[in-house]
Amino acid sequence: MSTITTDEQLRYPIGKFQPPASYTSEDIRQYIETIKTLPGRLRSAVIQLTDAQQNTPYRPDGWTLKQVVHHLADSHMNALMRIKLALTEENPTIKPYSEPGWAMQADYRLPVESSLKMLEGIHQHMVALFESFTENEWQRTFYHPERKDTVTMQKTTAMYAWHSNHHLAHITETMKQWGL
Repeated sequence: MSTITTDEQLRYPIGKFQPPASYTSEDIRQYIETIKTLPGRLRSAVIQLTDAQQNTPYRPDGWTLKQVVHHLADSHMNALMRIKLALTEENPTIKPYSEPGWAMQADYRLPVESSLKMLEGIHQHMVALFESFTENEWQRTFYHPERKDTVTMQKTTAMYAWHSNHHLAHITETMKQWGL
């Protein structure tokens, strides 16, 4: 078993997001499957953790495992809104939000169950939308003003599949360090 030791490895245990040059139908199918299964995979990982373990940062000066779970719910809630905006408006400019600021709010001290339930519903909606997309809908876009990036629904699917695995790895890699 390899051990993650550098700050970069702790921050990006599966590597940074690299959008593919093109998207095949098989790529999209795999992204959707990753998104579909995240709530169950996340629940399986965190359900066995004690409160003390959930309140442990996954890296020095990083979020606690509990904050990671709550962040996933908030981030993917924003993703669902961005997807719906892209489907109903022409290249809407989305509103960025302060992820660190949100992670400091009182609701991030709630038990993870609240965010696990949110993720189940959010991911059901995301998957229902993705599985219904026509080729035209896959090309719909939104504009991210902080990144100065126009994002297609194909890239959105890839990004949130990566994001799902990225934060799940924060939890599972921390658990490996504990011998779990």
